[in-house]
Amino acid sequence: MKTYTYTEKKDTRSGFGAGLTELGRTNPNVVALCADLIGSLKMDQFIKENPERFFQIGIAEANMMGIAAGLTIGGKIPFTGTFANFSTGRVYDQIRQSIAYSGKNVKICASHAGLTLGEDGATHQILEDIGLMKMLPGMTVINTCDYNQTKAATIAIAEHNGPVYLRFGRPAVPIFTPEDQKFEIGKAIKLTEGTDVTIVATGHLVWEALEASKALYEQGISAEVINIHTIKPLDEKAILDSVSKTGCIVTAEEHNFLGGLGESVSRTLALHKPTPQEFVATNDTFGESGTPAQLMEKYGLNSASIVEKVQAAIKRK
Repeated sequence: MKTYTYTEKKDTRSGFGAGLTELGRTNPNVVALCADLIGSLKMDQFIKENPERFFQIGIAEANMMGIAAGLTIGGKIPFTGTFANFSTGRVYDQIRQSIAYSGKNVKICASHAGLTLGEDGATHQILEDIGLMKMLPGMTVINTCDYNQTKAATIAIAEHNGPVYLRFGRPAVPIFTPEDQKFEIGKAIKLTEGTDVTIVATGHLVWEALEASKALYEQGISAEVINIHTIKPLDEKAILDSVSKTGCIVTAEEHNFLGGLGESVSRTLALHKPTPQEFVATNDTFGESGTPAQLMEKYGLNSASIVEKVQAAIKRK
């Protein structure tokens, strides 16, 4: 069994900051906008090196989306930065009308997503943003798993023509993907080979899925773990190829089970290969205040929950 280790933990938002800084050095059309959260979005170095290509909009997120849409008309590639809650729910009308409807080349970059925003509580945590964004025609939706992948994704989306929602987080998480990776939008990554169950995970739950696969191996269960960093467009072939071999699947995400990765996978299975599926996700609820670790445990978003759901899925084969 292939195992993964790490030597360092780092927040994925810093991966975004590093990727944006690199783009500032290599792509003169890249500009950045922020809604008064420069430090939280790790935009400092980009601003230091490219002050004329940065726009501080203040606490006016709807205006930020409108300005970003306008900048694309002149050939610029705007990257907007604020918390995931304010990047989606607060400005949904502006994204729908000014960006998605006309296919504007705006990169909506959202930090502090999911429960792991932690102590700021339910009003700032968002567990429905993936659903909001994936329902918009033409919107690409990406949810990265570690620092290296977030940096690579940030660089890659600058080359993609069209609106993108890039989701990342605040807490330090294990770095386990290659530093020199090539990020391919819409291409899933098989992390481990398995024969008994498919575990499809995204974002912070990818590492938890790898930890679960080790625990399952000790129980004699062979798990195939797939990193779905791109939720839309979904790599349906990777999923269908895997379940054809394993016969059951567990989806894992730091998001409401309504509207998230799990539902996209369910649609694929219903259309092409009905397969027993279990969900690791929040269950139609808001979050609450607490440390990221406390919240992930309470809401069942960890390796232990994945192991439990795998056992349930296997029984349904």
